[in-house]
Order: sequence, then structure tokens, then C-alpha cells
Amino acid sequence: MIKINIIAVGKLKEKYWQEACKEYLKRMPRYFAMEITEVPDYTDRGSEDALTQLEAPAILSKIKGKLVLLDKEGEGISSEGLAEFIQEEANKGISELSFVIGGSRGVSSEVKSKASKIISFGKITFPHQLMRVVLLEQIYRAGTIMKRENYHK
Repeated sequence: MIKINIIAVGKLKEKYWQEACKEYLKRMPRYFAMEITEVPDYTDRGSEDALTQLEAPAILSKIKGKLVLLDKEGEGISSEGLAEFIQEEANKGISELSFVIGGSRGVSSEVKSKASKIISFGKITFPHQLMRVVLLEQIYRAGTIMKRENYHK
């Protein structure tokens, strides 16, 4: 079973985001081993470049396996495409994937350069807390697609 790590800048503050994430994490063990790691958000500590540079070491130190970056400028990917990507990586013998959700300013060029794949769930901007819920749902959906279950329609 492939392990999926989510590395997210900032904490989930609102209870409704926390509850949504808990629900998907509760469902996940049938498909993937999961771990979520939060790294500090350095909001209001300088320019965008300086902030993403402060966050970079924390993000990079938590990466295990292949790095997949979520970025609105990344390659558009469908639910089926995400399932296919995860399955292909598992078939290659990759045991862990780390998905990174940057903060409101994105991530540093250093983090981007380390990414094996940069994906996008669309051109719209999501609050990074909502993006965590969306990513968890899409990973769960990918698991159901891979097992040919009825969740994905």
C-alpha cells in the first residue's frame, strides 16, 4: 500500500475544515496510509519571496518519497488522472508520495524545483485550508477509482 503524505503550510483553524478532513482521513485506510504534516505559516513577516523562503526548509525537511506540488499553474489533472498517476507510481515501486499545499503566497522556487510533478485542480484560487479538504477528497476518490468502487460517478 502506497503512503501519501500531505505537507501543508499553516494550521486548520476552523472546526468545519478540521471535521471535513477527519471524515476523509477516517475513510482512507482502505486505500492508502496517510499522514498530514503542518508547517508554520510566516504570514506578515516580509515580502512574498522572503516568506516562501522562510517556509521552504520546513517543507523540504518533511518530504518523503516523490514530491507532488499543488499549484494553480501546474498541469491540470482530473480525478481519473490522479488515480492513474498514483497507480503508476505504485507500479514503479514508489512507496511514498508527498503532496505539498503551499500557503497563500505559494511556495519558493526551491520547493518548486524539487517537485517531480506539479498539478492543478483548476485555475481558480482556493484558500489553502479548503485545498486540504479538496486534496483529501480527491485522494479518497482516487482510491475508490483504483479499486473500481462506486463512489466516483
